[in-house]
Amino acid sequence: MRAAQERRIHPRVNQELPFKVNANGYGFSTNTQNISCVGAYCRIKKYMPPFTKVMVRLTLPIKSGEGDKNYTIDCAGVIVRTEDESKGGFNIAIFFNAIKDEQRKKISKYINQFIPRRSPALNPIS
Repeated sequence: MRAAQERRIHPRVNQELPFKVNANGYGFSTNTQNISCVGAYCRIKKYMPPFTKVMVRLTLPIKSGEGDKNYTIDCAGVIVRTEDESKGGFNIAIFFNAIKDEQRKKISKYINQFIPRRSPALNPIS
């Protein structure tokens, strides 16, 4: 049996980050369960239906040669999936539909910290 092939174009990592979601006058503080440069998955207490427009804020700790630095990302998104959580609350998937390219690159840089680098292909000996 073969393992399921990843269909996502953008890598996703299972990382908990402080995450704020605002929609319809409600604000939620939560943590991401996973994140990619195009969206995030998290748990909230109140039901929010799919297609709800949201504003999100997250803080990314990015390591560099100059030390760790935190970047705050603010963008708009839309809930694309809502699932009942057996332990209470709801898991939601948010697609970032209005995010600046610079912010998307920061998320990508954060994610790349957790993706193993591939070693260069070995050249066969002729």
